[in-house]
Amino acid sequence: MKEVSSPRRSVWTRLRGPVLLVAAIVMLSGYLFPIAYMALTSLKPADKIQSMTPGFLFKPGLFGYVEAFTNRRLPVGEAITEEERSKPQWYHRMAVERHNPILGPSGLHRKFLNSLLIAGLATLLSVMFGAAAAYGFSRFRIPAGREVLYFILSTRMLPPVALIIPVYLMYSKLHLVDTYTGLILLYVAFNLSFSTWLMKGFIDEIPKEYEEAAWVDGYTRLRAFFKIVLPQAMTGIAATAVFCFIFSWNEYVFALILSPGGTVQTVPTFLPNQVASGRVEWEAVAGGSILFLLPVMLLTLLLRKHLLRGISFGAIRK
Repeated sequence: MKEVSSPRRSVWTRLRGPVLLVAAIVMLSGYLFPIAYMALTSLKPADKIQSMTPGFLFKPGLFGYVEAFTNRRLPVGEAITEEERSKPQWYHRMAVERHNPILGPSGLHRKFLNSLLIAGLATLLSVMFGAAAAYGFSRFRIPAGREVLYFILSTRMLPPVALIIPVYLMYSKLHLVDTYTGLILLYVAFNLSFSTWLMKGFIDEIPKEYEEAAWVDGYTRLRAFFKIVLPQAMTGIAATAVFCFIFSWNEYVFALILSPGGTVQTVPTFLPNQVASGRVEWEAVAGGSILFLLPVMLLTLLLRKHLLRGISFGAIRK
């Protein structure tokens, strides 16, 4: 006998797809609205940004991005020189039209290179050491292994602000303040617990029989780790790399306190300093923030297939 479906159930079956689609669009709009508003702010003139009434109709321009990468002469009544007017570059002409001639670069490009170098190396080292540690916990019998794993995880439970004073004093003794090595080592230390826990879950799902077959063929354990385990765990490596990179890329407190000289200053600590003529250059802050999002978005797009597989890895078992 066929089961007779109730009218309420049949109505919900027909409406479930559209309802879920509308709910997803509403949630996505809520998530993307701040980014869209920041992008609009980067294209607005300064008077539109300072207006008490939000406006969405304006003549867009790229001066917010020009402001982010340049230092300009303040409009204090000085006449614009002929040399400043004669410069052919489009951004120089734009600055002259706004009576803010460009004096030179702001150094934002160097801060981007600092962020890329520090976050990239910290992510690489975190994934490398995390994969090795996770393999050890997954394949070997370690005395009190579970307790050691929980101890490793506990290092992420303390807020960074609680550690900044002892870390600064230690770094001062070791001459690591305002150095690339200091920030990279610190980010690796904070990411290592997360990468170890995440990678262990992926390596646990890889059958040991693969390695045993490789040993029969003459592989050493180390060679089997590189040739068998790591390729099988590529989805976990990609997911771990994305999250470690996001933490290192966005970190603010340690980067602010441990780079007093500005040698290794990163983008998050540089953007709030966009101040000119007694006001915050919100268009420059918004433009720099939009550019700051691009590397993370690009990395996520490049690894999106591995990332989606990595997040759902082990969720469905046969």
